[in-house]
Amino acid sequence: MDSDLFLVFGLVLAGLAFPSLINAFSESRAPKAAFFLFAVSGVMIAIAIFQKPSGYSFQDIPAAFVRVFSMMVN
Repeated sequence: MDSDLFLVFGLVLAGLAFPSLINAFSESRAPKAAFFLFAVSGVMIAIAIFQKPSGYSFQDIPAAFVRVFSMMVN
């Protein structure tokens, strides 16, 4: 799998975990699903960073989203 895919999917999972975390805290229950999603997204982002020798900067993230989207559409 391409490192851009790992980065984009990791960031999307982290974005999906945040509302789950807020919901769990507002209902006074353990945020088990949110912690699991954050852990998986962290591992995916770490894999993406270690697979790309030069690493990622903040300017590379939108380009990675565009490359992944164009790969999925094509």
